Amino acid sequence: MLYKIIIATVSMASISAILSILLVIAERYLANYGECNITINDDEEFKTQGGSTLLSTLNSQKIFLPSACGGRGTCGYCKCKVLEGVGPILPTEEPLLSPEEMKENIRLSCQIKVKQDIRIEIPEELFNIKEFRTKVAMIRDLTHDIKLVRFSLIEPNEINFKAGQYVQLQTNPYADVKESVSRAYSMSSPNFEKTHVDLMIRLVPDGICTTWVHEHLQEGDDVRIIGPMGDFYIRESDSEMVLVAGGSGMAPIVSLLEDIVHRKIDRKITYFFGALTRKDLFFLDEMAEFEKKIPGFTFVPALSEPEPDDDWDGVTGLITKPLEEYLQKIDATSCQAYLCGSPGMINASINVMKKYQMKMDQIFYDPFG
Repeated sequence: MLYKIIIATVSMASISAILSILLVIAERYLANYGECNITINDDEEFKTQGGSTLLSTLNSQKIFLPSACGGRGTCGYCKCKVLEGVGPILPTEEPLLSPEEMKENIRLSCQIKVKQDIRIEIPEELFNIKEFRTKVAMIRDLTHDIKLVRFSLIEPNEINFKAGQYVQLQTNPYADVKESVSRAYSMSSPNFEKTHVDLMIRLVPDGICTTWVHEHLQEGDDVRIIGPMGDFYIRESDSEMVLVAGGSGMAPIVSLLEDIVHRKIDRKITYFFGALTRKDLFFLDEMAEFEKKIPGFTFVPALSEPEPDDDWDGVTGLITKPLEEYLQKIDATSCQAYLCGSPGMINASINVMKKYQMKMDQIFYDPFG
């Protein structure tokens, strides 16, 4: 009996796999949607060959919607209002759309395909997002697995952005990777230095983009970036700022701190930075300089797994430990929080902040995924 169940299960799985493959083939080679019109804000219109996602179709016209995940359907950033021309909401969209957004016909542009004439609305400020030609001016090791890369802008030769925002880095083909992919990285450079963009890029095992940066990218290479994007920037207020980051999440925090120094913002700021071991710490001298330049600034590094020879006498444990100890001492309800790091670190930090009644609309982060 068990044998028959196994055979039936394998057979059904095989049939499902074959049908999925056939559907992909049919979609790619047999479906012909012809020429379609895309109308934007009832003002701009262009024609395109149907069959591609709305996100990639807009990109081909140099109209860039934010997409931190590079169009993989995990970040939920590439939303726009679709007034006409698409079918019902897809299962891949539902987890990233609120009930209110669904009622307002908000869709994920990376998940819907252009199959007929489409009419959409997008915020006017998104037309400020541009594609930049750049040249790699510097590659510097920050740690054993994080590099600082400087991209000098060629065309356009200046970028205007808010400290904390990100760009999409476009890879060049390399080795067995034949097509370009895009990934989002926060800018660490000051927003008042407009002729270059600095990114801190951590090596992710088997990551297409990070492998390219760490093993193939060379100074002098021509590279494209798209931006600026994101809602991670300083909100005007007199309230205390609580900053939390880990690893390459240092990048936007550095840009925020540069902006604070430049604009002479007078606020109490405590920055909690998490790392595994001493070798994963970096920018310590820069943090000491910020403590001198910003009267109310305190930097709190913590090691979760210090090694015996680290000779570490600072905070030990996950970054949520010193964060919680600090929030216990203050009125967290009046604070603003700015977070950048892994989803796990961000979620754990938010849980601690909620425990001490920090307001969710005062907690800011970009959910890169």
